[in-house]
Amino acid sequence: MTNKTERNGTLLARTLGAAQRHRFLTHLLLIGFGFVMLYPLLWMVSSALKPEELIFRETGLLPSEVTLDNFSDGWGALSHSFGHYFVNSAIVTVGAVVGNLVACSLAAYAFARLEFPLKRLWFALMLGSIMLPLHAVLVPQYVLFSELDWINTFWPLIIPKFLATDAFFIFLMVQFIRTLPRDLDEAARIDGAGHWRIFSRIIIPLSMPALATTAIFTFIWTWNDFLSQLIFLTNPDMFTAPVALRTFMDASGNSSWGPMFAMSLLSLGPIFGFFLAGQRYLIRGIATTGLR
Repeated sequence: MTNKTERNGTLLARTLGAAQRHRFLTHLLLIGFGFVMLYPLLWMVSSALKPEELIFRETGLLPSEVTLDNFSDGWGALSHSFGHYFVNSAIVTVGAVVGNLVACSLAAYAFARLEFPLKRLWFALMLGSIMLPLHAVLVPQYVLFSELDWINTFWPLIIPKFLATDAFFIFLMVQFIRTLPRDLDEAARIDGAGHWRIFSRIIIPLSMPALATTAIFTFIWTWNDFLSQLIFLTNPDMFTAPVALRTFMDASGNSSWGPMFAMSLLSLGPIFGFFLAGQRYLIRGIATTGLR
């Protein structure tokens, strides 16, 4: 009996030891993978704190000499202070976020709750537009906005968002609204509520996770957008932060790498702040979307 107990204890100890080793290796692998993913960001932080002549001379992450001159030089290197371009980016981004929240939520409510002719066809066409490359519509959009005299204004970057052009967010909210019980709509309808009151008083408050997910992704994608802003904004006074960062690079090889890395680091601040502020809603929105 004693020998059997000892054998069981030995087996249990070996099992626990193997589980601990497996857990340790798993965490070690995740830490290594996380370091690989974060290395470009860490290298940019290190380069922003180095004198410009040491950026490509030293390959390590720890700078031998630390300076903050890149931040001051980059902030005032262009025709306007970099804060001017931050304000331009904020105007475009806030307009895009508001437009997507309003238009996509209305379109999603229509697809999820209303009945109208050819509903499935329109929904399929909406989903099909997700696969349409941005480059395929840039030229027609440029011609249209040029005829409207909207080039070098923020309107081409904001107005389309109020027309529910981002099918991904419509689909995201449709899937979320479908998870909400229809009994709530029916109870409100019995009390005399119409579609607008049901939408504003019931659907919107219960859809906060999906709305937060839409706001976060719209903010990140619009703030980081370079191609569309480069096409429609050619006046330096209208440049946003991504386009302004491009002006630090010179095709002749005289690029201002230090100030560019410093301003790139500052440009990441709003993204991290917005993401951290809405992280809880983002996880809930992704986790609860598409359960049905």
